[in-house]
Amino acid sequence: MSEIDQSTADIRRQTRRFRLKKTVAMVGMMGSGKTAVGRAVAIKLGVPFLDSDQEIEAAANLSVPEIFQRDGEVFFRKRETEVIRRLLETQSGILSTGGGAFLSEVNRDNIAKKGVAVWLDAQLDLLWNRVRHKDTRPLLRTADPRATLAEIFATRTPIYKLAELRVACAEDLSIDAMAERVITTLLTRPDVLEKLDD
Repeated sequence: MSEIDQSTADIRRQTRRFRLKKTVAMVGMMGSGKTAVGRAVAIKLGVPFLDSDQEIEAAANLSVPEIFQRDGEVFFRKRETEVIRRLLETQSGILSTGGGAFLSEVNRDNIAKKGVAVWLDAQLDLLWNRVRHKDTRPLLRTADPRATLAEIFATRTPIYKLAELRVACAEDLSIDAMAERVITTLLTRPDVLEKLDD
């Protein structure tokens, strides 16, 4: 069975097994897997996958790096807050947020009111291995991107720790295994996720 067939089979098999009661906002550093793992969780639960960065890009008709370059980070963060609020109010599902989104107290409050934050907690070396060959990270466009990533990591980690739920990332885990780890964590919160059968 191909990967695509397997994914479709997973969706069919698992859509009736769970009831998601709140939007799950995936938070964490760039490279932690918020989009890839979030999408896999959404498929397994049979719920929509939402991505705040993609929504911003669609509205602006520009990529995130282009928005940063043209309008600056402050402008981007304002749009990000608007988009996250709108997605939380109008849809439910798995929401992947940008790495800096959870730094905003407004975003944290909105997520807490309408959903639950899940921090994908990845160590610095793992993050660096994932992002070092990509040029889509505007904050890492510096003379020493590894040092910049370490600074961002040190600054943001105490704020990510404010998330209601934490899921540890590991280099040897596949996206599917990470998605299962997230679902197991969500099931510890019956107000967020309910298993409908055994």
